[in-house]
Amino acid sequence: MKQSIYLVEDETDILELLILKLSAAGYRCRGFEKASAMLEKLDQELPDLLLLDLMLPDMDGMELCRLIKSDPKFSSLPIIMLTARIDLQDRVKGLDYGADDYITKPFEGEELLARIRAVLRRSLSQKDKNILILKPALKLDFNRFEAFIDDKRIDLTLTEFKILQIISSRPGWVFSRSQLLDQLWGTDKIVVERTIDVHIKNLRDKIGNYAASIKNVRGLGYKYDPGDLTNAQS
Repeated sequence: MKQSIYLVEDETDILELLILKLSAAGYRCRGFEKASAMLEKLDQELPDLLLLDLMLPDMDGMELCRLIKSDPKFSSLPIIMLTARIDLQDRVKGLDYGADDYITKPFEGEELLARIRAVLRRSLSQKDKNILILKPALKLDFNRFEAFIDDKRIDLTLTEFKILQIISSRPGWVFSRSQLLDQLWGTDKIVVERTIDVHIKNLRDKIGNYAASIKNVRGLGYKYDPGDLTNAQS
């Protein structure tokens, strides 16, 4: 499968040129002229890398980078900043905000491709360490907070994903509803224990044949009974 790249660049000519260059190099690209449009799409599909111009009409690129990196759903997304700003302090600030690389304009196309390949290699190496295989075809990706069955993404909410993450972290261990609530929300949110039952039901519905792995222990709570468990985390 082609690796996907989102590009945020408000100059149409540059954006189209970058898309042509990256598409010719074998990447699947989607371009945006505004940060808001990219954020809307990002919530639907996470790319493998983001190329981000800093001078945008609706949001400062530095702030956009900080916003993305501070969200657990997107924090693992590699970001390369593209900018005409050459001041050292801007570069330092960009890296401090979580950017994985910083390229000043103008730049050569081959240099950009080399930087992209390097960042993607580092990202892939890290991602491989954060995949939990619960069953041969059921996987949890802690980089993207997503679950997959037969490499097809399951549409789990963040809460459903975290419940599966918690109970699968200790196979066979019974988690009470109050323990799950504490790990999910701590004291920040007041919810009733039966809320967990609703989330568990929805989770079971979504994972289909694997629902039997989530067992209700009457009067106590829930546990994950995996059978053969393969853990690919490091």
